[in-house]
Amino acid sequence: MANENEVTEVPKNREINKYLIISLVSTVLLCVVFAGVNYLVVDNLVSSKLDKLNISQEELDEDGGEADELQRGIIVDLGDFILNLCDENQKKYLKVNVAIEVSQKDTDFPKEDAAAAKGGHGHGEAPAKANPMDAIQAEMNQFKPAIRDAVITNLSSKTSAELSSAAGKELAKEQISNDINSILGGEREVLRVSFGQFIIQ
Repeated sequence: MANENEVTEVPKNREINKYLIISLVSTVLLCVVFAGVNYLVVDNLVSSKLDKLNISQEELDEDGGEADELQRGIIVDLGDFILNLCDENQKKYLKVNVAIEVSQKDTDFPKEDAAAAKGGHGHGEAPAKANPMDAIQAEMNQFKPAIRDAVITNLSSKTSAELSSAAGKELAKEQISNDINSILGGEREVLRVSFGQFIIQ
């Protein structure tokens, strides 16, 4: 009887070992196939994304030159602001320096040729040239109180947590830009808002 039990246990152990080996081999093969498919899919996606981003340097130079020319504006410093933020638990203050860049008009900087053509006929001294920036500053000074009020209203309605993140600062800049554009009434356009010093205490 003992011999019959030993004989039946040996084939069972062999069958278990056989199934274990088959399952291990099949698991390894599945992992290899999965890794290969995953590599091919990722490789194709990455190469297609790189192909889309691959722009020649000449195209960048051509587009970049036009973009720089269109985006050049006039910087107007609005000065420093010290504001209470609307945190509920404790008082927080914001000290910030704000500057805006506004679009130029065609009449801002007259051509030298036009001034020379109007110039004298050689009699007497030429009239002193007016500084175009003085006229622009005078134009912007009439809007400055309303622009400063828009900045104060916008920033003081934020919490310190909102302004601590980069996304919160960008949102505030966008809102300030929209507010100032409505004040300027289409005469000029705000190209960008810049924060110089930015301290929350």
